Amino acid sequence: MADRVLGRITPPVRPEFVLATVADNSVAVGEIARPLSLWERLSNRTAFRRVATLVPLILGWEVYARLIDNPLLLPTFSATAVAFYDALVHGNLLPRTLTSLYVLVVGYAIGVALAAVMTILAVTTRFGTDLLSTLTAMFNPLPAIALLPLALLWFGLGIPSMLFVIVHSVLWVVALNAHTGFLGVSETLRMAGQNYGLRGLRYVVLILIPAAFPAILTGLKIGWAFAWRTLIAAELVFGVAASQGGLGWFIFEYRNQLETAYVFAGLTMVIIIGLLVESVIFRNIELITVQRWGMQR
Repeated sequence: MADRVLGRITPPVRPEFVLATVADNSVAVGEIARPLSLWERLSNRTAFRRVATLVPLILGWEVYARLIDNPLLLPTFSATAVAFYDALVHGNLLPRTLTSLYVLVVGYAIGVALAAVMTILAVTTRFGTDLLSTLTAMFNPLPAIALLPLALLWFGLGIPSMLFVIVHSVLWVVALNAHTGFLGVSETLRMAGQNYGLRGLRYVVLILIPAAFPAILTGLKIGWAFAWRTLIAAELVFGVAASQGGLGWFIFEYRNQLETAYVFAGLTMVIIIGLLVESVIFRNIELITVQRWGMQR
């Protein structure tokens, strides 16, 4: 009562509860760690999930092809597999593929190198920024396959013509993505680099490139896909590289011979190379760069 008179209210005393510990080890409180089951281990592997995705597609292909029973229109998967093995072991599928890969690597490297020069010029000078934005607005919407007639007139029939269209398909998309990534670098990182006295090329290499690398890597992936598709399309049109045709010319030849299974074998090789480049090369680059740096999940 005295506390109420003085204006103070004493809080009620709460009883304390003491819980007895569980002495029986047979009572499971919760699992801190347990070994993963076989299914959980397999489902955590990207290769297994991709194979599990492809198996229903292959089965559906095989069943549908057998139902329509028209090898000229759609051969079965088993017939395509036999044709693929025959063309790879006894035919000319492997040398044609190596020819295409050689042209692709050379053209892709030239395109990436030119994109790097233009992007560095764009992030260091105002003139470079205006030049890159103008050229990408002009040439990026232009399909590389539309330049085939000019390539034939300027460089003739062979590797230089295909290199020209590949460089065009790679250059603008890589430069545009890299420049967008550089523009997205935070001001904190920029000021940190400037406070360390970094200028010019050292500023680009040590600050801008690591910070913008996710966008740069995306541009490299898109540029690779564009280059691969452009090369196959170019070879389908005038596919002789020097004295030997490429993978697109392999598809074109067997299409003229109405060997649809071998056409699908060539298309399968195109898909396999795309999967290998994406899953092996670019995936490992992601693991040792942006994922290790904590920039990507």
